[in-house]
Parts: sequence; C-alpha cells; structure tokens
Amino acid sequence: MITSTATRDDVRAGTLATLTLAFDQDPVIRWFFPDPGRYLAAFPVLAGLLGAAAFTAGTAVRAEGNRGAALWVPPGSEADDEAVLGLVVESIDAERHGTTFEFLAQIEAHHPAQPHWYLPFVGVDPRYQGRGIGAELLRAGTARADSDGLGCYLEASSPRNRALYERHGFVVVGEVQAGDSAPLWPMWRAPGAAR
Repeated sequence: MITSTATRDDVRAGTLATLTLAFDQDPVIRWFFPDPGRYLAAFPVLAGLLGAAAFTAGTAVRAEGNRGAALWVPPGSEADDEAVLGLVVESIDAERHGTTFEFLAQIEAHHPAQPHWYLPFVGVDPRYQGRGIGAELLRAGTARADSDGLGCYLEASSPRNRALYERHGFVVVGEVQAGDSAPLWPMWRAPGAAR
C-alpha cells in the first residue's frame, strides 16, 4: 500500500532511512561516496535536500512499513543548490571535486526547462525488492503527472533501474559520465506515456 508522507520528522526520517538502505549498492551514489561512513552521513542529507519540496508538498510517497519510498518533486520546485554544493564540498575528497563538478554540470545540462515532475530518488529496501513495490511507487507519481498533463524526469543510475523506468514509459535522453564515474541516464516520460 502506497501512502503520501506528511511533513512529520519521524515519517521523513523513516523515508530517508529506507532510501539510504536502497541506494547502498547504487553505482553512481557510491561513486560519489565510496567510503561507507561518508555515505551513511551524507546520503540522507543529500536525499533530503534534493527531495525537500516533495516533503513540503506532501508528494513524497512510501510503501507500507517503509519498504520503499519515492520523492516526487512538484513542478516549479528547486533544491537548495548552495546547500547541495556545500555538502559535496565537505563530504567528497578535494582531489575528486573537479570530476564531481563536471558530472553535476552534465546532470544540470540535461534537466528539462519546461514544467515537469522530478523524481530524484525512488528506492526499495533490499529485503523487499522484486515484489513490485518500485513499480507501485512509480505509478503513484506518473498517474499524478498524467492528471496534471505534465511530463516526468529522472536519472537512472543502473541498467536494471533504467529498464524498470522504460517499462513505465520513460525514454533515455542522454548519458552522463565523467572520469571514472558510473554512467547515469537522464530519462523523460511524456504525459500519458504507456505504462
């Protein structure tokens, strides 16, 4: 069962904890934060910053028991870029800043200018993966975007995730890679695309 999250701190913390478990083996996120301690400290902060508008608007969704979560950022919302930059600077080694900023600049260049729903993070607790929870979290957001007549945008960080998103009507619109990073695929879903 999928429910909208409230802005309560305990619900937000549970949602971010679920995403932290889900992204533990993600190739792009762990390229950013290869050290386990830094990952555990920085990733929940990053997810909270990029998905802040989803919590504020009540468009963050989660599966029963925090088995999965998705941060659907409404059209017109923007993350606190200064805070994100500060987190990157303090949690990534200085010698990796150049490649990291190049990677982030490529992501920004692909982000659509037109109004859209943005999904910075969707993930399922590894114990519950493969049970359709991720698909349900995607449907919750794409249905709303369809009713608004708006497209959706996300970045796929693994071939497996990319295939899941393609099954929900997303198409690859580019590829992001810098230095020794894992590839990332910006994806767009037009309103009403097949699911």
